Amino acid sequence: MSARIRIAVDAMSGDLGPRVAISAAQNFIAQFSDVDLVLVGDQTQIRSLLSQSSELLNRITIAHADDVVRMNDDPLMALRQKRASSMWVALEMLRNNHADACLSAGNTGALLAMSKFLIKTLPDIERPAICKSMPVENGNTYLLDLGANLNCSPVQLHQFALMGAVLAANVSSSSRARVALLNVGTEDQKGTDVLQAAHALLKTEAKFNYVGFIEADAIFSGAVDVIVCDGFSGNIALKASEGVARFISKRINSIIQKSFLTKILAVLASSLLKLLRNELDPALYNGATFLGLQKTVIKSHGGANEKAFLHALIVAREQVLQRVPARIQQAFTEH
Repeated sequence: MSARIRIAVDAMSGDLGPRVAISAAQNFIAQFSDVDLVLVGDQTQIRSLLSQSSELLNRITIAHADDVVRMNDDPLMALRQKRASSMWVALEMLRNNHADACLSAGNTGALLAMSKFLIKTLPDIERPAICKSMPVENGNTYLLDLGANLNCSPVQLHQFALMGAVLAANVSSSSRARVALLNVGTEDQKGTDVLQAAHALLKTEAKFNYVGFIEADAIFSGAVDVIVCDGFSGNIALKASEGVARFISKRINSIIQKSFLTKILAVLASSLLKLLRNELDPALYNGATFLGLQKTVIKSHGGANEKAFLHALIVAREQVLQRVPARIQQAFTEH
């Protein structure tokens, strides 16, 4: 890694196009003086959206790409046919050491397929896992896998646990990260054969504090630092939690508008409601990591607004500074 951090940004992918990525990029470099950005995509569009009055433009460069991976593109087709896309070019910059991290809000399957092809997984790791920080009662909890691997072996779940523990090491209040395995119950005899075998493996692990099974209703309790699951269960848990959050927000707004009295009460409680919204704002938790790759690749939510995309850039910077891939490799080498 160079003295300055350089992040390659796929500026064209995502539901909202380049405007969000470029606006977030300009705000980001204004906040962090140690980072330079490469915006990858159609240079005409990117230049037209950049603020020409900014004195920080010397820290943003443009790498042209003719094509874009669409959200509905088949991942394998994209891998074969979209090698002139902004996603591919950004990842290629990372592979060739012209960047320290890559960020994209594009097609998750395509980003994963291209990352595995160009960046490769670390030795001793069978598959990368998508990992995301979740807000809990006290701090954050890392949940993985969130959809990269729908079916996992016990060994792979054990690998996910070790990678998650490495990532959580900087935020855990204990000397070793507390790790749990997502299951339908907390009793030792519960769960599928795969979960039972993974449970037995995790019990023998000395690099983190394995606390056993955890149920979905305790994901946000803050009882553990890392929750491990297969991508099928993890993606459902993530999407269900996002849906519940939207439902609660809509219900609160609906109740506030119900009568004159509830509107008055809402005004009186406005500071508390604002604090709650700020703490649980999904934008502050945007930016999922492809753990297990040889270099840092961050996936932003496809529908991320400027605030959310900015946070994904912050995640990319933090993981470069924390040398996450190197620390994961060290953990597996010493294993």
